[in-house]
Amino acid sequence: MCFNSFFFLFFFMLINFFFFVYFIMNGLSVFFEWEIISFNSMSIVMSILLDWMSLLFMMFVSLISSVVIFYSKSYMNSELNLNRFIILVLMFVFSMVLLIISPNLISILLGWDGLGLISYCLVIYYQNLKSYNAGMLTALSNRIGDVMILMVICWVMNYGSWNYIFYFDFMKNDYVMFIISFMIIIAAMTKNAQIPFSSWLPAAMAAPTPVSALVHSSTLVTAGVYLLIRFNYLLIDMFFFKVLLFLSILTMFMSGISANYEFDLKKIIALSTLSQLGLMMSILSLGFPDIAFFHLLTHAMFKALLFMCAGVIIHMMNDIQDIRYMGGLSLYIPLTSLCLNISNLSLCGIPFLSGFCSKDLILEMVSFNSFNLMVFILFYLSTGLTVFYTFRLIMYVMINDFNLMMIYNLYDEDYIMLNSMFVLLFMSLLSGSFLSWFIFSYPYMIYLPFNLKLMVIYVSILGSILGFMVSNMGIYSLNKLLLSYNLSSFLCLMWFMPNLSTYGLSYIYLNFSQILFKNIDMGWSEIYSGKGIFNILKNYSVFYNIYQMNNFKIYLFSFILWFMILFIFFFI
Repeated sequence: MCFNSFFFLFFFMLINFFFFVYFIMNGLSVFFEWEIISFNSMSIVMSILLDWMSLLFMMFVSLISSVVIFYSKSYMNSELNLNRFIILVLMFVFSMVLLIISPNLISILLGWDGLGLISYCLVIYYQNLKSYNAGMLTALSNRIGDVMILMVICWVMNYGSWNYIFYFDFMKNDYVMFIISFMIIIAAMTKNAQIPFSSWLPAAMAAPTPVSALVHSSTLVTAGVYLLIRFNYLLIDMFFFKVLLFLSILTMFMSGISANYEFDLKKIIALSTLSQLGLMMSILSLGFPDIAFFHLLTHAMFKALLFMCAGVIIHMMNDIQDIRYMGGLSLYIPLTSLCLNISNLSLCGIPFLSGFCSKDLILEMVSFNSFNLMVFILFYLSTGLTVFYTFRLIMYVMINDFNLMMIYNLYDEDYIMLNSMFVLLFMSLLSGSFLSWFIFSYPYMIYLPFNLKLMVIYVSILGSILGFMVSNMGIYSLNKLLLSYNLSSFLCLMWFMPNLSTYGLSYIYLNFSQILFKNIDMGWSEIYSGKGIFNILKNYSVFYNIYQMNNFKIYLFSFILWFMILFIFFFI
C-alpha cells in the first residue's frame, strides 16, 4: 500500500505542476460549480476554485506527502498496522486538498474539521498518557477555530450564499464582514498556533515523526495562513489585523527564546516551525500575501526535510530524543548530517538556499516599510534567535562528543529514507529560486542603505557566535548566574503558556465544581434527598418495630385500624 500511495500522490503532484505552469503562463483561473440538489429556491452547491495558488499549494502538499509515505515504509517498518497509518495520512491529504480548492465555506469547514480530527488520530497514534494529553490539547485548541468557522457560516447566510469569494468587492465595509473577518482571524490563529494558542504545537510532537514532517511543517499549520491569504483582500484595512501583527511577532520571539532552552530534538524543530509561522502571519498582516505564500512553500520543504533527518537520528539513537546524548554524528551518518545541515542553514536564511529567497525578502520589506521600532527590533531579534538555536542544535548534534554509550549502532545505509530525504534536499536547494521566478513575474529591487541591507547578515553572524558559545558553556558558568531561576523558567516554559492553556483554564472550574460537589451533592442535597429520606423511613420503621414487638394491644389496634381504613376505602 505504501508504494501505491506514493505513486498516486507523486503523479498527482506532476499533474498539478503541469496545470500550474499552464495556468500561470496564461493567467487562468477556473471556477467549477456543481449543483448537488435544488429544492424550491434553495440549492446545495459544491464549488471548486483552481488558480495558480491552489494548484501550486496542492503540488507541494502532494510532493511532501508522497515522500513522507515512502519514508514511512522504512521508518514504520515494525508497525503492525501500517496500512491504517497510510490510510490516515491519505485522509489527511484529502482534507487538505479539499480545503485548498474550495471557495465555499461549507467545503472549507469539511476540510478544516477533517484536518483537526485526523491530526488528533495521528497524535494519539502511539497510545500512552502523554499522547492522549497532547491529542486532547491539539483537538480542543483546534475546536475553537472550528466553532469560529461555523459562526462565519451562519453570518455569511446574510448574503444568501456561502461562496465568500463573490462578496469581497462590494461588501468590504459592511459591519457583517467586519464580524466575519474577526472570526476568520481567530480561526487562523488557532490552526497556526499563534499566542495565546501556542501550546498545542510542541505537544503534538507526540505523533510519529513522518506525521510531524507532513502535518506540522507543510499542511495542518499552514491551513490558517492559506485561509488568511484567501481572505486577505477583505482584512487588509482592519484594526484587528494590526493586533494579529503584534501577536505573531510575539509568537516568533517567544518560540525563538524557548527553542534555546529546549533539549528535545523534535520540540526544538516544532518551536522553529512556530517561529516561522509567526513570520508568515506577520508579513501577511503587513499586507504582502504573495510573500507570505512564498515563504510558506519554501518553509514546507526544508522543515519537512529537517523532521525527516530528526526521525532518522532518533531511530538510530534507540528512540532517544534528548540532544545531550547526541554528538559527533557527522562522523557516523554523513548523508543524514548533510541533509540536516542544509535544511538548518536554509532555515537560518543563509544566502542561495531556498529559505534565503523568502526570508531575506520578508525582512527587507519590513525594513523598507515605515513601521514602528518595536516591529523592526522584534523581527530582527527573532531572526537572530533562529540562527542562535540552529547553531546550538548543530553543535550539540554534529560537533560535540558522542554521549550515549560505548556500543552504538549508527548506520547510514537506509536507502528508502535517504532517497526520500534527497528529493526534499533537492527542493530545499532549488525551490526558492524556482518559486521566485514563477510567483513574482517581474524582478524585484529593494533599495536600502548599506547597513540596513546587511542587517540580516549581521544578526545571523551574531546569532551563530552566541549559539556556538552557549553550546560550549560550562555547567557552573558565570553567564548562567545572570538569569534568575524564575526568569529562566518563564522563558523556558513558553511564557507559561502550556500551563495556562491546560491547568490554568480548568483549575477555576474544577475547583468550583469540587466545592459544589462537597457542599451540595455530598452535603445539603444528600441530607434532604436520598440519605435524609432513608434515615426518616428507617427511624420510623425502627420505632414501629419496637412497639409491635413489645406491646400486643397496640399491634392489634393498628391491625384493626388498617382493616377499617381498607374497608372504608373499598366499600363506601
